Amino acid sequence: MARANSVFAACGTTIFETMSRLAQAHGAVNLGQGFPEGLEPPALISALADAALAGPHQYPSMMGTPALREAVAAHECRYWKNAVRPDEVMVTSGATEALAACLFGLIEPGDEVILFEPLYDSYLPIIRRAGGVPRLVRLLPPDWGIDREALAAMFGPKTKLVVLNSPTNPCGKVWNADDLAFLAGLLEAHDSLAVCDEVYEHLSYDGHAHIPLMSLPGMRARCAKVGSAGKIFSLTGWKVGWVVAEAPLLAPIAKAHQFLTFTTSPTLQAAVARGLDDAGDYIDSLPAVLTARRDRLAAGLKAAGLAPLPCFGSYFLSADFRPLGFAGDDRDFCRTITEQAGVAAIPVSAFFDGNGPDHYARFCFAKTDQAIDEAMSRLKAFFAKG
Repeated sequence: MARANSVFAACGTTIFETMSRLAQAHGAVNLGQGFPEGLEPPALISALADAALAGPHQYPSMMGTPALREAVAAHECRYWKNAVRPDEVMVTSGATEALAACLFGLIEPGDEVILFEPLYDSYLPIIRRAGGVPRLVRLLPPDWGIDREALAAMFGPKTKLVVLNSPTNPCGKVWNADDLAFLAGLLEAHDSLAVCDEVYEHLSYDGHAHIPLMSLPGMRARCAKVGSAGKIFSLTGWKVGWVVAEAPLLAPIAKAHQFLTFTTSPTLQAAVARGLDDAGDYIDSLPAVLTARRDRLAAGLKAAGLAPLPCFGSYFLSADFRPLGFAGDDRDFCRTITEQAGVAAIPVSAFFDGNGPDHYARFCFAKTDQAIDEAMSRLKAFFAKG
C-alpha cells in the first residue's frame, strides 16, 4: 500500500476543528475557534452582493485584481506609512495560503527557520514539508516576554528566515518597538528574511500600537508581510488574504502561490477592495468594541475562578485555571468544560511543539455580549458545584 507523506500523516486533526466538533456535539458556547460574531459590516455584505450580480465570474489574474492590489497598497501607505506599490501586492485565498506560499517559496531544504512559541499551528508542518528546520524560541508567560539572549543564540549561518506573528495568536502579545529593533538587528547581521504574519494588525488594545517590522529601517527588502481581509472585516469565511513584499522577494512566493490556489474569487476581491477603500470608520472603531468584549470576558473568567493573562491584541484571551484546583492538564480542562459546563476553549499547549505549559486555556472574545455572558454563567455555575 502506498504511504502518505510523513509530515502531514503525522499531523492530527487541528485542535480548532476537534474542539468545534466537540462543542457542537454538546451544545457548548464555542469560545474556542476564532471566528467573530456580530461584527460583520453590512456595507461589505451589500458590496459582495453587488459584485456577484455584476461579475465577472472567471479567473482573475493570479496576482489579484488591479482594484484590490491598489487598495491593499493604499491601505499600507495610509495606516503604516509603508510606500507600497500595487505590483508589490499578491492576493491569496486566505492568510494561511499566503503563509504557505511564503514558506514554500523561500525555504530550501536544510534552511533553519526561527519561530516563537506559542505559535499558529500551520507554521511547523509547512516548514517541515518545505525541508526547513524549525528553531523554536519560547515567549515567557505571563506577559510573553522575549529572552533576547536565547533569541540571538538561535541565529547562525543556516538561518534563512524568521516567522513573526504580531499581534500574536494565541497569547495576545504585541511586539514593541525595542524588541522589533533588536530582531531587525539580528536579521541584518545574519542576512536573514522575515515572514510577518500581521493578520491582526488592526486589533491591538490599551495603547499597544502595532508596528509592522517592514516599517523599520533596513527591513523593507527583508520582509514579506501577510494580511487578512477576514480579520480586518470580521469575515473569516471569505478567505481573502495577501502578501506584500518587494519584487525580488515576491517573485518566488508568487511561483509557489500559482500551484497552491492560483487565484481567488473575483467577487470577493471586489468587495474587499471596496472595504479597504471606504470602511475606514469600521476599521478604526473595531479595537474599542473588542476591548470591551475582552474586558467582559476577563471579568467573567475571574468571577468563575480563573486568572486571565494580559492580552493586548488579537481575538484571544488566555487564562490560568490552576486557581480552580483542577487536577488535569489543559486538554483535560478544555474537554471537561466543553462536555460538562457547555463552554468550549482551546488548550494553549496545542500551540507548542511539545512540552508547553499545560495550565492555560485560550478563549475567544470576538463574540456577542450574549454569548460571552452565557458562557461565563455556565462556567461559574459549573465550578461553584465544587
